[in-house]
Amino acid sequence: MITSQKITSYYNRFKNIEVTFTKDLLQVTGLIMQEVYLKCGSDVCPCIIYSSSFEHAKIVASIKAELLKKLEEANNSVSLRWCFKNPDGGNPAAFFISARSVGFSPYGKSGDVALFTLQFTQRPPDHLIEIMGRIMDANLNFAKRKDERILITPDSQRKLNVLAKETTVFIEKVPRHCILRDLSFSGAKIIMMGIAKFLMNKFIALRIDFDEPRESFLIKGQFIRSELVEGRKDLVALAIQFEEKGIPIGYKMRINDYVSQVRLEIMPE
Repeated sequence: MITSQKITSYYNRFKNIEVTFTKDLLQVTGLIMQEVYLKCGSDVCPCIIYSSSFEHAKIVASIKAELLKKLEEANNSVSLRWCFKNPDGGNPAAFFISARSVGFSPYGKSGDVALFTLQFTQRPPDHLIEIMGRIMDANLNFAKRKDERILITPDSQRKLNVLAKETTVFIEKVPRHCILRDLSFSGAKIIMMGIAKFLMNKFIALRIDFDEPRESFLIKGQFIRSELVEGRKDLVALAIQFEEKGIPIGYKMRINDYVSQVRLEIMPE
């Protein structure tokens, strides 16, 4: 649960920013595309949400079923139905946003499908602002604080909801046990058995498990730096740089939730 003050902050900071609904984003938001449609007068038309801000959305829809005629009859006034999964397993959250169709262009190679731009005529419900606001806030802080490290202590592990410090790193697809030492938006440091010179610059994939809700991320990266572990010649500390384009938005949101919580404890809103 977040406060109305935070909702307002999200809306004012990010209302002009457009987010594209990639496969990664669909998974994080829980948007149920099969339950999304455009209502034009008394008619409904299945559609796909391509992207959205808090002021407009772009949708992909077929124009075969007289959609353009229906839009003309409705003076381009429409309602866009959204539907999101309930993370607690209850009924989905569904709502309409009133809008006007302000233009369209061909989409793909088919002449039967078009990309429509819908200008919202009302502020979106708080539910949508919260979902999209968290994503935008995570992307913003990723850009500003991507190298800030979070040392894994009992307190930070609890606040991050990291399931266990003990995890697995796949080195050229071979699994090896390791311990998380720190995390950041863009990388991690682990401790494992091995010899640094044989591990440096290897391409890897690090598994990180979270709780509440339970989810796992396998993030690709590369060993870029090594350090000695005091008193243990058989262990090595290795810094990992994640492949930036492959960092899941869900992982960014986990790190951002922690950063926001710590910042709030230091400086309450």
